[in-house]
Amino acid sequence: MKKRYFGTDGIRGHVGKAPITPDFILKLGWACGRVFAQGCTSVPTVVIGKDTRVSGYMFESALEAGLVAAGVNVKLLGPMPTPAVALMTRTQNAIAGIVISASHNPFDDNGIKFFDEKGAKLPDATELAIENMLDAALETVGSRDIGKAVRVVDAAGRYIEFCKATFPERLSLRGLKLVIDCAHGATYHIAPSVFAELGASVEVIGANPNGFNINEGVGSTDLSALQASVTSTGADMGIAFDGDGDRVLFVDADGSVVDGDELLYVLAMHRIAKGRSDAGVVGTLMSNMGLELALQEQGVKLARAKVGDRYVKEIMAAEGWSLGGESSGHLICSDVTTTGDGIVSALQVLAAVVDVNKPLSTLRAGMTKLPQVLLNVRVDDKSGFEAKPGVKAAKAAVEQALAGRGRLLLRPSGTEPVVRVMVEGEDPSELSTLAQQVADAIVA
Repeated sequence: MKKRYFGTDGIRGHVGKAPITPDFILKLGWACGRVFAQGCTSVPTVVIGKDTRVSGYMFESALEAGLVAAGVNVKLLGPMPTPAVALMTRTQNAIAGIVISASHNPFDDNGIKFFDEKGAKLPDATELAIENMLDAALETVGSRDIGKAVRVVDAAGRYIEFCKATFPERLSLRGLKLVIDCAHGATYHIAPSVFAELGASVEVIGANPNGFNINEGVGSTDLSALQASVTSTGADMGIAFDGDGDRVLFVDADGSVVDGDELLYVLAMHRIAKGRSDAGVVGTLMSNMGLELALQEQGVKLARAKVGDRYVKEIMAAEGWSLGGESSGHLICSDVTTTGDGIVSALQVLAAVVDVNKPLSTLRAGMTKLPQVLLNVRVDDKSGFEAKPGVKAAKAAVEQALAGRGRLLLRPSGTEPVVRVMVEGEDPSELSTLAQQVADAIVA
């Protein structure tokens, strides 16, 4: 069955427009409570965290009301990174975790993401069950069975200690100067403490959220402020998170961006050096071909999943591999945690740097990225665009022009009303022209 509301990562959209409205989110909370509570022999608990968007207050209240109306207890975590909610779901013996966030989107978007009791993303069957429950009439349980809500006051401290525990005890960040960019998002009160308590000298930007400035000119979606800060302060590296803290990108000492593909390469090479490498790494359809070629030289396969961390995790689990991720910086190190975690992934990269005592620029040098052009084409309807005769013709022409020297990928976004056109090859000027040809055909 085709899902009506759930996309690549939960339900997301513009605040005030269906389905991101208070009445729908209240009903969603109730439907989730009903589905999650099935088979429970005692009153179940759901934890709720959020990022720093002003609309989070409204949707937190709506979810709380719906869940307690379904007879579910609620633990409110306040502003917390998405991976922290996954952790707290496990450690609080909850049946599910809910995150109110639109991740890297601007403040006037928001969304709802879910974890199961193990801190993993929900399977399709559960999402479909929730959508089916949304069609039922909302019926509040009897007054004696209404759930209760409490705030967890020490959630941030618990998560800080968890993050620090994933860094090798024999290593230290002493002597490193880092600039940390929190995107005015959910890591603002957590990330600076983690790196400082492990010994680093820390400069912090993007850590003054006001409800409206999340991801605005800072964070992993706009690295210009971080680059300027790294070069002006003489820092060894810069680390940027997105609004909900599940993505991370780096900037090296000269201001060059180190993306998710390069970070995966650094992590894979460090694991090989330590004798604990798997046979493969999982990337996505968007992963740069340079990563694939560099891994092949070391006898490591690259498996490509559909875009979305849940699909990356599915292949990782099927293959028994511990490392995967996306170019955007959504990295999964399943040997240390259950989900994509920007802070934990950053610590894994820093452990590689400290362990060999070489700069990040040296560790990334073994991988050469092929030029890649990505266009986001805004459309009214993402369905069926590839069936248009003009798009078919443009696609065939581009694939013929590349003739084995590169690749074309067309992908509708799971979170935005856009179609992503990616062309990869050897000549950047040629790639821009080819990508624009396809983009023009999509909007024609």
